[in-house]
Amino acid sequence: MPQLILLGLVGAAAWLGFKQMARDAEKVSERNRQAEAEVRSGAQGTLVRGPDGVYRVRKD
Repeated sequence: MPQLILLGLVGAAAWLGFKQMARDAEKVSERNRQAEAEVRSGAQGTLVRGPDGVYRVRKD
């Protein structure tokens, strides 16, 4: 019985690790797409509108 519990814990840790890795990969992928778009357009950065309505360069 303890082996089954250990196997379950290892499986849960692997599943959580995979989910975290997938989230990180999506973030990196989005950053790369933004960087490529900036290079294509010749931009120096991406502007985002703040809560006060002023546009500022996005910080990563």
